[in-house]
Amino acid sequence: MTEKNRLSKQEVIETEVAMGTVHPAALEPYRVRLFVEDEIVKDAEITIGVTHRGIERIMEGLPVEKANSITEKVCGICSNAHIWNSVLTAEKGLGIEIPKRANYIRIIAEELERLHSHCLYLAHGSEVLGHETFAMRAFYLRETAMELLRMIGGNRVQYGVSIIGGVRPRCELDQMRIQKILEGMDAMEKGILNFADRFASDPIVMSRIEGIGVITQKQAKALEVTGPCLRATGIAQDLRLTMKEYEDFDFDVITQDDGDVKSNILMRVLEIPEAIKIIRQAVRNLPKGPVVDRSWEMFDCDTIKSYIEVPRGTLYHSYAIEDGRVRGSIIRTPSMSNIGAMQTACIGDHVTDAQLCIVQCDPCFTCTDRAIEVIKL
Repeated sequence: MTEKNRLSKQEVIETEVAMGTVHPAALEPYRVRLFVEDEIVKDAEITIGVTHRGIERIMEGLPVEKANSITEKVCGICSNAHIWNSVLTAEKGLGIEIPKRANYIRIIAEELERLHSHCLYLAHGSEVLGHETFAMRAFYLRETAMELLRMIGGNRVQYGVSIIGGVRPRCELDQMRIQKILEGMDAMEKGILNFADRFASDPIVMSRIEGIGVITQKQAKALEVTGPCLRATGIAQDLRLTMKEYEDFDFDVITQDDGDVKSNILMRVLEIPEAIKIIRQAVRNLPKGPVVDRSWEMFDCDTIKSYIEVPRGTLYHSYAIEDGRVRGSIIRTPSMSNIGAMQTACIGDHVTDAQLCIVQCDPCFTCTDRAIEVIKL
């Protein structure tokens, strides 16, 4: 057999590369199967479910106030977002108008959570890149937001700010706390600008993230990508623009055009100053008055739905109220669709970039572990 004939009869061998369920570059357990030809990813499969805790089932039949507090356990990064949206669900069904001061404090807590979440993303992404210095700088920057959340809510992880009718009285902002928040925002703004300058001027880092893990606008729409990942493709969609809670605040919706890892990182970097802008407005224009209205009454409601914009995208909560208890709770986190999109983002890139393609959507596997896939055979 001639060399030409031998080469023409060579078979392409597909290799499966498995990662997980525990991987040093991932904060949470999940499993990835990469189907590789000549070290290029041809297909990918991401499997979650290791940390399913059945929170919706636990909420079933609990008093609404207690069920709301359990939603904080859905995610240690977005705990405020979950309890806020769960409380908003009850307030919409019961027709409760909360005091304006309470809404401003809720906004401050949510934007502080956006700051710490985006800084965590930058730190984690830097670890995956193998750049420990940038990772530590991002973690150090995040500490300011974490300490301000602890000051307001009394805890660094689950703050318990929102309750039906407003916020907990312990979360009231006096002049000392207001000053601390303003000082913290000055420090974070200076820190993120310094981080961005160093990050963007590092040629080795930029060469690793440009053109990697691309999701097009068409793919993003088809795969129902949400949040910064969607805006990284150039689509200016942010629920805060339509939420009445944000109607008093002025901020810009950040977009990028390339839909790659670089665009996703820049999205978070550039959204941090916008979150700082909102917090400053809330603190400086904080209305006078009470922080909670306890005059409301409980009654039965059919299924109530609430959507809000959280650091990773659109968060959905719904439940009905019967005899003061939660019925049929459903929670849909933004990572549910974003993680699925990352399977597509991997395809066509080198196997060594696959983990970077996956984490670019800032996935939260634990908070997404509440869904099952029904396969009709």
